[in-house]
Amino acid sequence: MKRVFTILAITGLLLFGAAPKAIAQDAANTEQVADAETKTFHQELKQRFIEGGPFFMGIVLVALILGLAIAIERIIYLNMATTNTKKLVGKVDDALASGGVEAAKEVCRNTKGPVASIFYQGLDRMDEGVDAAEKAVVGYGGVQMGLLEKNISWLSLFIALAPMLGFMGTVIGMISAFDSIQQAGDISPTVVAGGIKVALLTTVFGLIVAIILQIFYNYIISKVDSIVNNMEDASISLVDLLVKHKK
Repeated sequence: MKRVFTILAITGLLLFGAAPKAIAQDAANTEQVADAETKTFHQELKQRFIEGGPFFMGIVLVALILGLAIAIERIIYLNMATTNTKKLVGKVDDALASGGVEAAKEVCRNTKGPVASIFYQGLDRMDEGVDAAEKAVVGYGGVQMGLLEKNISWLSLFIALAPMLGFMGTVIGMISAFDSIQQAGDISPTVVAGGIKVALLTTVFGLIVAIILQIFYNYIISKVDSIVNNMEDASISLVDLLVKHKK
């Protein structure tokens, strides 16, 4: 639930931050620019966004904001879930040698991250034998893996949705261009330029959004794979420690 509120809070901040800018964009667009070469990249980007049309460009912007909110939330969560597994294994080993299972469980309680949670579940079943502890480690490892991958499917949805919306805007822009040709009864650059321009702009912005979110997606996937590999290595080390101190 806290992660949901985090996503909503980040999305709200981005939306409220984008709303005044959109109003300022409309006001600035009404003013004539004497020299186009003096425009900055940011001003040019805002102008192209407005020219692309409010409907499809707005939907693409929402997809970007929601995708970034999910990506930022996942990155924060994964960074907090990263644990120095070698150091944790050493502490658990020392605790088992000096204070037994309860001391090792206390070390895990005082350590954040999925690896410490998996260790705690395994140590909690130690009184039932090493086999039971190993099953607990494997089972709870699957639960932690699911938590690490939570909401990533939504990010992949926005990656696929953004260019699709851009292509839809392209089709609608081309239809508008042909409608203009039909109404004018003549083919001229001025007649079809508007529709084709909108079509190309929606495609470009849809692809830009997909590229940005894809970069975040690949980083998150690599981060998840790294944490999962550490979890598996640490789980094997824990089982070895339990067998060693069981004797």
